[in-house]
Parts: sequence; structure tokens; C-alpha cells
Amino acid sequence: MVNGKAVPVGIFPTNDFAHSVHAKLNCVDCHQGIKDLVHDKLGPPTCTGCHDAQPNHEQAAKDYAASIHGVSHALGASGAANCWDCHGSHAMVPVNSADSPVFKLNLPQTCAKCHSNSKLTHEYQMKYPEAASQYLDSIHGRALLKMGLIVAPSCNDCHGVHGIKRGVDRDSPINHANVAKTCGKCHVKVEEIYNHSVHGQLLAKGDPRGPVCTDCHTAHGIEPPADGHFKTASDQMCGKCHADRLEHYRDTYHGKAMALGKPGTAADVAACYDCHGHHDVLPPSDPASHLSKANIVGTCQQCHPGATAGFTEYKPHANPLDSKNYPLLHIVFMAMTGLLIGVFTFFGAHTIAWLVRAGYLFLNDTKTFREAKIKTETDDEWFTRFVPFERFLHFLVVSSFLLLVVTGMPLKFYYTGWARGLFRVIGGPETARTLHRFGALITFLYFGLHVVALARKAWAGRNTVRDPGTGRFKLGRLWTVLFGADSMVPGWQDWKDFVAHNRWFFGKGDKPKFDRWTYWEKFDYFAVFWGVLIIGSSGLIMWFPTFFTRFVPGWIINIALIIHSDEALLAAGFIFSIHFFNTHFRIEKFPMDTVIFSGRISKTEMLHERRRWYDRLVAEGRLEQFRVKDEWERWKGIARSFGYFFFGLGVFLLILIIYAMASRLTH
Repeated sequence: MVNGKAVPVGIFPTNDFAHSVHAKLNCVDCHQGIKDLVHDKLGPPTCTGCHDAQPNHEQAAKDYAASIHGVSHALGASGAANCWDCHGSHAMVPVNSADSPVFKLNLPQTCAKCHSNSKLTHEYQMKYPEAASQYLDSIHGRALLKMGLIVAPSCNDCHGVHGIKRGVDRDSPINHANVAKTCGKCHVKVEEIYNHSVHGQLLAKGDPRGPVCTDCHTAHGIEPPADGHFKTASDQMCGKCHADRLEHYRDTYHGKAMALGKPGTAADVAACYDCHGHHDVLPPSDPASHLSKANIVGTCQQCHPGATAGFTEYKPHANPLDSKNYPLLHIVFMAMTGLLIGVFTFFGAHTIAWLVRAGYLFLNDTKTFREAKIKTETDDEWFTRFVPFERFLHFLVVSSFLLLVVTGMPLKFYYTGWARGLFRVIGGPETARTLHRFGALITFLYFGLHVVALARKAWAGRNTVRDPGTGRFKLGRLWTVLFGADSMVPGWQDWKDFVAHNRWFFGKGDKPKFDRWTYWEKFDYFAVFWGVLIIGSSGLIMWFPTFFTRFVPGWIINIALIIHSDEALLAAGFIFSIHFFNTHFRIEKFPMDTVIFSGRISKTEMLHERRRWYDRLVAEGRLEQFRVKDEWERWKGIARSFGYFFFGLGVFLLILIIYAMASRLTH
């Protein structure tokens, strides 16, 4: 009772205070300066009064006073931790007691009371506001809190106990210069290896560029190195210092596949440390380096068991724009770039001129265009243009080409969101690689079938180049076979058709009456030969690098990558734009020309577009050989469905490619 009133007393000898380490102390030993008996608002307790006087506790008080917590209080930061915020208040127990807030198993939660408080982290602009949650998910936090391994580090093992300092303070255990030593208290052997590495040597010389443990493993969210996510993020870690190397590593299959790997999983490709080492990174000139002449073959053989000395000449960070250090790569890169620009400039102008001319005629006589198109589709006379075998080959061409583009173009444009999304749908780099190679096998199959068919046709017609009477070889007959109207080899007539067609574009002449094959169709035909040769051979080098580098130096892989990538882009861009316009986008063909699926062409279309072919067949008496009445009407719906799917997918991929190239140019 005080002045006749009952006043509650918060501390009784029977409560937790009686069992605390301060049980023998009186209240006023800590709460000094009490003048009134009724004291609703007490000032903060004074710990230094006792702890300064006790030999075993004197250093703790001094350390706290110099710590970030103590200094913050001295500067008026009332939110900084006091002694009781960590150790508890009236129920304070020994630090080695399992009930103590600063017992090792409890310390992370104790520190988290402030360091997970968003209000405090924002108010004091803490550098690591997510430190507590990151630690809980780290290898250290899981080992300590989930597995109960008391040897695992807790907060004070890295930051200190009472003398916690900022990272910028030179005597702080988390200062950049001291991090390796701090981590080395547990990781003794790793610290020794690191100290001899090129990174450790930089640090020993006082060079702030020397990376330490936290630069690669992070400060709090440390994850197991065997975790797939650590590997997929490692290139970014190294790239913080080696941005130029990262840029060109990303141009390799390794870098692209790593960037496109499933989140949280390790792509089955080499990361930086697979070649350079982990903590023992050394310059290649050092005999102990993983990349020294004595060790580099063994390093490459970790992933490529058949690697030889020639394989090691591959340039994993080559810059094709660097003509000084990589002259041959630079020449190849510039040549392929010139080819891309040249082809799209030439055929782009050709397509635009054609589109403008056709649009002009359509707008001036829409009725005639519509009637002609209806007549073309409903004609009762049809002739064979493509036999079933040719249509089958075209189906293989279309399906394999789309498969190759779908699985290959994301690597070309790995930096886009659609590339990562597409790879996730496919199933990751490993699945995409398998499907891409399957598409390559189909390509080699249809190419081989066509070459065999050509050889059989040549053998069957071998007598056509000989005089029937004498059996002697006739050059004129050979010329007709090679460059005649039924041949796919470009000839003089194709040049004249090209000139006449371009004159028609600008209203300077009549539209040419083409024969069986037009000049643009012959170009497309030989483009397949060129593409299979260039893309196929370069792809094989990348598919079997260890085999080919037994005979050629490893930098041929770099050249193969440039050629394969740019030629594939040229093929995809050309097919989905120029070729699609020639066959589908033209007003008289829109929305799709189904001749490659049906194999049939109407008499109306022959007279409109291939009059020379029709007249030649009539003159030679062979027209009836091409007349056809098949079952097209019964299955044209299915064929058109496939056609529209292939066509739509190609247009969609073209849009993605244009978007990817535009985004690269704008960044």
C-alpha cells in the first residue's frame, strides 16, 4: 500500500527474477535514480555500473560501447539494441543455458527481432534488411536450427559478440579485408587454398578488387555449392568483376544454356568454376592452374572425356568483334553479318516492290482479282505439280525446320523472356538439345533421300545425253538436261524473267509468263542445299567437338558457332518472311497456297502464272501426263489444318525473332 492505495509490484522473489543471474541484486542496483515510491516510468537500467567493475565483464562493456549498437545509442539512436534486448531483462539466465536468448540455438531469433523488423530496417537504412530470413534458409541456418549442429555458425560467430562493427570498420570481422579470416575460423583448409589463389593474392596486396567469400557465396543466404541454383547464378557472381568475360561466355553454348536453365537447377554445362577452379583460381601461366598447359586437357575431360590438346584451343571467351586478338573469327563474323544484311536488303526490296505493285493492281481492279482467285480454286481441270514423294519430302523439311527453329532460336536470343519461357515449356536445355539433334537427323534424312532420288533419275535418263543413232555423248543434250525448262538449275531464262519481273514491279513491262519453276523457287531450292551444307556441317562440329578437334584446332568450334548461328537466323528469317510472301502472303495466294500439300495446280493458275509451262506441255504433247483427278477433296481439310499450323507457327516465330533483335538493339 502506498498512501492508502494498492500498487501492483511486478517483481516478486517467487517469480523468474529469483532464478536469474541477478537474483542477489536489488532493484535499485540496476534502476538507479529512483526518487519517488510510485514510479510508473522508469529510466533505462544501468548495466555498466556492475560490468565495468567486474574483471570478467569489463571488456564486454567496452566492446559494446565501441560497437555499432553502442555508438548508435551515443548518437541518440534509441532503436539500437541494448543489453537487455539480447540477454533478456528480469529473467536473465546464463548465456550457456538453453533458455537464454543468446544461447547459440536461440541467437538467430533474438537478432531477428530487430533485423526482421521492417520499420527498424527502413529507419536505419540497414544494408541487409532480409538478413535474418536469408540466414534461416542458408546452409548455416539449416545446419544450426534444423539439424541442431551446434558447430554451425550463428550471428556472433561472424559479427562478434559485444563489439559488433560495421563492414566499413577496419577492425570488423566482416570488413572486406577480414572476411576470409573470419570464414577461415571454420573453413581452415579453404582459407589456406584461397590465400594462394589469384583472388587471395589480390586481397593480400590490399587490392579491394580481390573477391572474398561473401562476394561469391553472399553474406547471409549461403547455399550449398552443390545446389543447382548456385551453379546457375555463379556466372553472375563472377560477372560482377569479369563483365567482359561474362558477356562473351554468354555467347557460347555453355553461357546460353546456363541462362536458359530451369530456375533452381543446374544446367548440364560448364560454369566458370568448372574450368577456372573454385577457391584455387590461378592464372593459366601458373603450373598449378586448372588451365595450365599441363592440366587443361584434364580439365576439359571432366565434361568431354575424349578431349585432346586440339580441343583445348577452343576460345571460351572469344570476342568476334576483336579483330586484333581474334582476326579469323572477326573475318567470319563480318562475312556472315554482310551475308545477312545483303540477302535481306536485296530480297526485302524485291518483296516490297512486288507487294506494292500487287496492292496497286488489287485496289484498282478488286473484282477481277476475286473472280480469278475463285476460278483458281474451283477450276475443274487440275494438273500435277508435285508428286507424293516430293510432298512427303516437303513435309519433312517443314517439320524438321520448325523443330530446329523452336529449339535453336531461344539459344540465339537467350536474353529474352520468351526464350526462357519456351525452354521451360520444352523441358530445359537438355531436352531442347535432344530435340534439336532429332530435327538435324530428319534434315539429313530428307536431304539424303532427295540426293538418292536425283541420282536415280540421272541414271534412268543417262541415255538422253547420247545420240540415239551413234550412242555418242552430245553436249547440247547435256545442256538441256542441266539448264532446260524442267531443271532446277538457274539459267539464262531465269535472269531474263528476273529482269522482266522487276520491270513489271514498276509498270515498265508485262508480267513474265513463267515456266515450271520460277527464279525465286530455284533460289529457294538451292538455298536448302546451301543451308544443309553450311548449317549441317557446322552443327556436326558442335555436336561432336572432340572428334573433329582430333584433326582441326579447337577454335574451329568458335567459327562453327558463328556460322551455324547466323546461317540459321538467315534461314529462319528468310523462310518466315521472304519465302512466306512468295508462297502465301501474295494477294492471289493469301491466306495460303496449298499446292505443296495437294500437289495439284489448276489450269487457270497455270495459264495465269506458268503459261510457258502449259504451252510447252501442249506443244510436246505431254499435258495429259500431268492431268490429275485424285482424292484431294476428301483430305484437304486435314492437310490445310497442318499447313495453317506450320504457317502460323512460322509467323509467330518471326515476330519473336524481330522482337528479340529489336530489344537487343535498344539496350
